[in-house]
Amino acid sequence: MNSRISNQPATFSRTRTGRFSASFSSTARGARLARLLAVEQLAAWGWPYDTELTQDTALLVAELAANAALHGATEGGRCFRLRMEANETRLRIEVTDAQPTSYPPCTGNTESNETAESGRGIQLIEAVATQWGVANNCPYSKTIWCELSVDVAESPPASGCQESRAVQEDRQPH
Repeated sequence: MNSRISNQPATFSRTRTGRFSASFSSTARGARLARLLAVEQLAAWGWPYDTELTQDTALLVAELAANAALHGATEGGRCFRLRMEANETRLRIEVTDAQPTSYPPCTGNTESNETAESGRGIQLIEAVATQWGVANNCPYSKTIWCELSVDVAESPPASGCQESRAVQEDRQPH
C-alpha cells in the first residue's frame, strides 16, 4: 500500500516566468492586499512561500505599496498599481501612484532621527533589492521600481515528512 509513496522531494515548475498587474485603493488595506497578492502570485509561478525570494518580495511590495498609499494618494483617492514581471534571472516589482512630483528621499541619509517611526523605507529597498529607481510615466504618475535576482536553482526546503522517512528507513533492520 505504501509502495506508491515516493521518497523523492517535491519538484516545482522551473518556468517561473510571467507578468502580474493589479490596481489597489490608496489605503492601508490596499497596501496589505497588494503584499498578499504578490506572494500568492509568486506561489502560482512556482516559488514556495518560505523562500528568500518570496520573503524579500513581500517586504519590498509592502514598503512600496505603503509608500504609494501614504504619499501617492490624491484628494480624489486614486489607486496605485502593482506590476510584477519575472523571468529566469530577475523579478521586477513596480508600484505606480498618482503623485508625479512626490519623490522618495535620497538614499544614504544617515542623519535621520533614530527614534522616528518612518523614513527608512528607501534604505530598506536599497538594502534588499539588487537595483531600484524612479520613472516618470507622464505628467500624472510616477513609478518606483526595484529588482531582485532570481536563483532558478533555489529549491524548496526539505519538509519534516522527508526527514522523518529517512530516519525511519535507517531504523529498519537490514
